[in-house]
Amino acid sequence: MDNRAEVREFLMTRRARLTLDAAGISAGPNRRVAGLRRSEVALLAGVSVEYYSKLERGTIAGASAAVLDAISRALQLTDAEHAHLLDLARAADGIPSSGRHRRRASAPGAARPSLQWALASMTDAVAVVRDQRQNLLAFNDLGRAFYSPLIGDGGRTPNFARFQFLDPAAHDFYPDWDAFADMCVAVIRAEAGRDPHDKGIQDLVGELSTRSDVFRTLWAAHNVRTHGTGTKRFRHPVVGDLTLVYEELAITADPGQVLLIYSAEPGSPSADRLRLLASWGADLSAAR
Repeated sequence: MDNRAEVREFLMTRRARLTLDAAGISAGPNRRVAGLRRSEVALLAGVSVEYYSKLERGTIAGASAAVLDAISRALQLTDAEHAHLLDLARAADGIPSSGRHRRRASAPGAARPSLQWALASMTDAVAVVRDQRQNLLAFNDLGRAFYSPLIGDGGRTPNFARFQFLDPAAHDFYPDWDAFADMCVAVIRAEAGRDPHDKGIQDLVGELSTRSDVFRTLWAAHNVRTHGTGTKRFRHPVVGDLTLVYEELAITADPGQVLLIYSAEPGSPSADRLRLLASWGADLSAAR
């Protein structure tokens, strides 16, 4: 990935997004610029117009943390966007930002035994492990049943992004498909910023950009986010509608991998449906 282009497009899209009212700037007559001008961002950040223009052209190498913090405040970046800008700056300086050991993506079932045992011990919640390339690497029994539309026949390594953008079944599985699509791309963009030399991410982005117009449009928006925690809706082909809360936990022993846990509010219809899904998954496993 071209670091200079990434920096340029990221800063330009953030500047275009910020309104005058949000920035506390009065609009002059005959204004035709969407968002803020470079001079206005420079003024808010306390740097010269020439210096900010240099940064927005992609020449970010050597920029101090204080300057990057000032730019982030001026553009009102979120925590995820600020972290992304720092990642891009470190990459420009040739400093690894992720601290990750580069390794091949593992195949399902190849998780460390202790990790697989930990997953198996979680019986009332969906528990899965994914890597920075959106590959689904491991899952507990309920996770296998829950993500059966994604896992399929167990051939190619299941991938959340490929399922999202290339499989028509995703539109049924995700009632809020548009929101899921935006989230998926923003998470991949953040991962790409942390490790711009990750060939697996590059290949995934190239494939999806070629095969999905929606992905290509969302990728060009340069939005970034972290997953963290929240609530999602699903429509499972076996048990119907589910509203689940999720927590994402980093697996420190395997940099780049995260544990995703989906659970339902106790006593809710979704909790009842999760139990029904667990029973269905157990019957399916026994029949194999």
